[in-house]
Amino acid sequence: MSNRTIKLIWDFKGDADAKQTAEHHIIHLKDFSVKENLILSKVGVEKINEIHFIAFLNVMESEVFTVRDALLPHRAEIA
Repeated sequence: MSNRTIKLIWDFKGDADAKQTAEHHIIHLKDFSVKENLILSKVGVEKINEIHFIAFLNVMESEVFTVRDALLPHRAEIA
């Protein structure tokens, strides 16, 4: 595998609480990153539109399967 960075994404949609849910989700992503000693573990929340927010975790490509299997992201892209 290469040394590419992969952005794992969890989507949260809804009128009232999508942003808060995404922000809460990054707490769990941070905890997992520490527990698993991930090499690269940038986490964050991004606004897609008024009712769609994402929580994301950037990891090294070599770590994708470990995170994917444990946390079940909705999708991924090359960061």
